[in-house]
Amino acid sequence: MPSTELYRRIRAEIESILLVDTHEHLVSEQVRLGQPVDLFYWLAHYASSDLIAAGMPEATLARLRDTALPLDDRWAEFAPYWRNVRNTGYGRALLLAAQELHEVPDINEATYRELSEKIRAANQTGLYHQVLKERARLQISILDQLEDFDPTPRRELDRRFFAPVFRVDDFITLCNRLDLQALSVRTDTAIHSLDDLLRAMDVAFEQATADQVVAVKVAVAYERPLAFEKVAKADAERVFNQLCRYPFITWDVTEYEQLPPVAWHEAQPLQDYMMHQAIRRAIEHGLPLQIHTGLQEGNGNFLVNAQPLQLVNLFIEYPEARFDLFHAGYPFQGVMATLGKNFPNVYLDLCWVHVISPWVARQTLHEWIETVPANKIFAFGGDYIFVEGAYAHSRMARTNVAEVLTEKIEAGYLNEAEAINLAHLLLRDNALHFFRLPA
Repeated sequence: MPSTELYRRIRAEIESILLVDTHEHLVSEQVRLGQPVDLFYWLAHYASSDLIAAGMPEATLARLRDTALPLDDRWAEFAPYWRNVRNTGYGRALLLAAQELHEVPDINEATYRELSEKIRAANQTGLYHQVLKERARLQISILDQLEDFDPTPRRELDRRFFAPVFRVDDFITLCNRLDLQALSVRTDTAIHSLDDLLRAMDVAFEQATADQVVAVKVAVAYERPLAFEKVAKADAERVFNQLCRYPFITWDVTEYEQLPPVAWHEAQPLQDYMMHQAIRRAIEHGLPLQIHTGLQEGNGNFLVNAQPLQLVNLFIEYPEARFDLFHAGYPFQGVMATLGKNFPNVYLDLCWVHVISPWVARQTLHEWIETVPANKIFAFGGDYIFVEGAYAHSRMARTNVAEVLTEKIEAGYLNEAEAINLAHLLLRDNALHFFRLPA
């Protein structure tokens, strides 16, 4: 980390910026306060993936999360694996949260009890204001709510902290009749034809607009490729009708989901058609689209599904749409730069990346500053379920942006005034404009 007076000036300016956080999965404070918490609450995701990659059995991870088990026993199982993952960006984020939020210098044999107690003690009303507003200095976080973790109705989210998005994946990944039934219940719309399905999508968009969402989210790269062909309605309707030939299933849903009546490749025409329909409705409602590209969270997936070049036909087909491409497309950062450089409707987002690899985030930002118009880069999105992770990520992002801009000045690529202007664009102003948020 630079220690020059120039760096200190740039860092001080960056510290003054109220961040606009382009992507979070944080549960509401009310839900958080109702959960038992300790050190291992921080294994909700990310670090847990590194632990599995390091060889931890899934059963061990489940025990670590079980607060009914003795803390000391869980630490004994955790410690051998923690030695192997504390070096990763995910591990460094946990260490940073421990150090800065709880004044615990390390996560080790001597500190885990103290840290767990401090995490429990902090779990009270006002936690989010203290961590997100006072410490992280976030103006607002764009929230992609995960219903499995937080069932709070979207309209009841605390708008002091969150601006919600509308996830449309359930309309795109249709593969069986149960999927249609779930959408029918969700939208209170009878679905017996493809036109009915489109009406249900209209209802969902109207509900989302009434709830003042600021974007549409697409994360289907966890389940299928990002290649969406332009499909004739008749071809999509044939797949829809094929789904409806199967009766409702009464046996175990888990077993059924392993054997869908229509295979993924057979369902693709309907799925592709619905993706195009979602984009058209996003345009009609004036909403940008946030699309997951690159690395998938967890362990063991098909990275090729998330290669962002597969989206090019959509950028060409819908120039009036606005696309926010997530996660720098990691490890396809250079590909992302070409997309942001070539397409006026494509914006590039470093959400998640600072904790995947701080070095990659810095190198990517260096490249993007030199290749992509400054108004098209978003430098921070925390992408955490738990608030301490969002805080740590924000600190890492500020440090990375300060280091990159200092290096650009020292290299003669930017002057100091240009760098300061760029900091405000990357960390705040671009996102305010893109999501049409109040300043």
